[in-house]
Amino acid sequence: MRLGTLLGSDDATPVTGFAIDHRKVAPGNIFGAFKGSVVNGEDFIPAAIAAGAVAVVAAPRAKVVGAVHVADSDPRRAFALIAARYFAPFPETIVAVTGTNGKTSTVELTRQLWRMAGLSAASIGTLGVTTPDERVVTGLTTPDIVTFLSNMAGLKREGVTHVAYEASSHGLHQYRAEGPRVAAGAFTNLSRDHLDYHGDMAAYFTAKLRLFSEVIADDGVAVVWADDDHAHRVVDLARERGLRLIRVGDAGDELRIIERTPTQLGQTLTVEWEGTRHKVNLPLIGAYQAANALTSAALVIATGGDVATTLANLARLQPVRGRLERACITRAGAPVYVDYAHTPDALEAAIAALRPHAKGKLIATSESWRDKATGERKEKGKVAARDADIVIVTDDNPRSEDPASIRQMILEGAPQATEIGGRRDAIAKAIVAAGPADIVLLAGKGHEQGQIVGDKVLPFDDVTVARECAA
Repeated sequence: MRLGTLLGSDDATPVTGFAIDHRKVAPGNIFGAFKGSVVNGEDFIPAAIAAGAVAVVAAPRAKVVGAVHVADSDPRRAFALIAARYFAPFPETIVAVTGTNGKTSTVELTRQLWRMAGLSAASIGTLGVTTPDERVVTGLTTPDIVTFLSNMAGLKREGVTHVAYEASSHGLHQYRAEGPRVAAGAFTNLSRDHLDYHGDMAAYFTAKLRLFSEVIADDGVAVVWADDDHAHRVVDLARERGLRLIRVGDAGDELRIIERTPTQLGQTLTVEWEGTRHKVNLPLIGAYQAANALTSAALVIATGGDVATTLANLARLQPVRGRLERACITRAGAPVYVDYAHTPDALEAAIAALRPHAKGKLIATSESWRDKATGERKEKGKVAARDADIVIVTDDNPRSEDPASIRQMILEGAPQATEIGGRRDAIAKAIVAAGPADIVLLAGKGHEQGQIVGDKVLPFDDVTVARECAA
């Protein structure tokens, strides 16, 4: 493709690709030079040009010598839109999901429902790129724009027609998924997270709202979990743009939950759509799993899925990796669940989800990452101490911090908890302590396959370790 084709000029220079890392620039690439919180990409413009960049997308103030300067006051967005022209075409039907919790489950469950309807579907998010026959880990909830667009184009070439992706606050703020047409977007919930990046809750929420204010197509659909305290903001914004609304939940006007009954292996739902009631035997545990599943169903319906068929297919859903995933049954007969719950609200939701199914005690492990607002650590301790019967405080991804110091922050909120530094030892202790009527929750790591200690990633999988300890 010619540079002029992308920029609307007569420049015949061939373009071979795009890069946002100067170390990855190849001859003929367009380089994106953005000012970040830690690194200023403008500092590497000379190196990118020396490596063969034919054009640089950067702010007007940037100095570009030896290549075309595509000057824009919002260079991230400009770069994304130019790159989208290069990588197109993309799958015909694309939906996006934002919110603090539930994104991963919702996009994956949406993919499953589409597949049940006979469609070629994929999902992109924390678990990687998931297609009917393979999974490729990307490492980020919303990958960088070049990776994202390349993945989208690749899925199109493979015959994928439907894609659901996670729209993180970082991704929306940094235009990491700009360009492809988004037919529908979903809002799950909002709670404290990523304040180390956004600064405050207002900025965090504003980033997520971009999905509804700018990203969804003008004739698109907004799916909103209506039971969240912040749902009205999303609803108002969707109305301002003239988007079709599908509100889901106990307070949902379009897809409303009439009744929810926990069962031993899942839950029975009675839901209503346009005056017609449907009974669903959902094979997933917990209220928030019901929320994720119904939000997924709404996205499928929003993109043309038959209502009755879609709701009936909820009974065939499979659990999502690391999201209230049952790892094993202990020798005593206690089920052990692994969940990614890494915020106070997520931990609260996970415990609440399991509580109705625990005839005896609910035993939970609590941890906290580095690079999270430290206030979350004490709050997570408070949640665990309040909602679980037995709490074990342990380590997860201490990185460069002192693990004992992290644990002490959690213990401030849970002074009666048991402190066990080694995560394997903590899991073993929880499993030994569980009786036949109890339930064990291993929170925080979920699908992750490693422990980050210093600058090393040590292999560690909660599911595998739990099975080994229970054997």
